[in-house]
Amino acid sequence: MDELSLRTGFEIELLAPTGSDRQVLADELAARSGGRVRRSFHTDSEPSVVPGVGVFRHLSPAFDVVDADGSPVARLVDDITLEADLLPVPGRSGHRGWYRVLCDDARLLRLIERHADPDAPLTTVLDPVAELFGVHAEVVGSAVRVDDSRGATVAVAMPLPAGRERPCEIITPPLGADHARALERLLGPARELGFTIPQEAAVHLHVDGAPFRRPEAFANLVRLFGHWREELWAALDTNPACRRLAPLPEALLDLVEQPGFTVAAARSTGLTKYADVNLTQLVTDRPLRDTVEVRILPGAIDASAIVRRAALVEALLARCLDPRPLPPGALLDDLVGVSR
Repeated sequence: MDELSLRTGFEIELLAPTGSDRQVLADELAARSGGRVRRSFHTDSEPSVVPGVGVFRHLSPAFDVVDADGSPVARLVDDITLEADLLPVPGRSGHRGWYRVLCDDARLLRLIERHADPDAPLTTVLDPVAELFGVHAEVVGSAVRVDDSRGATVAVAMPLPAGRERPCEIITPPLGADHARALERLLGPARELGFTIPQEAAVHLHVDGAPFRRPEAFANLVRLFGHWREELWAALDTNPACRRLAPLPEALLDLVEQPGFTVAAARSTGLTKYADVNLTQLVTDRPLRDTVEVRILPGAIDASAIVRRAALVEALLARCLDPRPLPPGALLDDLVGVSR
């Protein structure tokens, strides 16, 4: 089980050595492919410590690598779940002049991303946003803030916290063949540059979501990740330190056993992307990324290890496409029909 047949995208969480950053790897990948690097923004969110604000959403530096023909090679971004290896260094915030743009409204953040230039320095990046609101950006210490005409804060640009340049999530385009070779072209240079596996690391897999919208296939997906959770973690060697994993909601497990259930009904069960498997794109009419995302592979920097585990996942997903319900109490080996 060391080959893949499905078109699969990978997200691989790595850590740059102290003093380095994800742009170093991006530049190396571009050089090896005869391509170039384009700076962009990556969107993420984190809990807020400000009273009355539940979540802060932010844009952080991301690097898109394309080859000589302009085809995507990889996208390198921050991952805020990676924290344990980052030791604060006093006075080292704003590495290379990098910054984050913070906002408490997802709609505003999408507007900001559309109008802000990711190559602009911190001091001017919010100027186009200020112009939209008919105001001027204000410098506050080392930060820049835009308030609307009534004093409500729209966004703040702040120096990147010390160490946050080191997390490096490699996001591949969908790979249709030679998965191990394609991954090794990304991971080999990372190893040579001293990148390592963070303590909380995981590897995520994305496969085409369309086949799993059939109720029978969706129900089997829910059964697999709901009733075989411990077995899956053991078989895949899931990293217990990995954050943002969780079991599927019990209400969802109950739903798929009801006669005539609809996939759309799963929206009301408490489904979230931060689970062992992300099914949220299957239950929306406007998927952002039309995939099933399996999130429980452990961190790795070796292509063969990633593909070996991904092959087991692929075999299990293939069984989920069989309209027959997964048999309760079966072993994983029985579900895939092979011995690992």
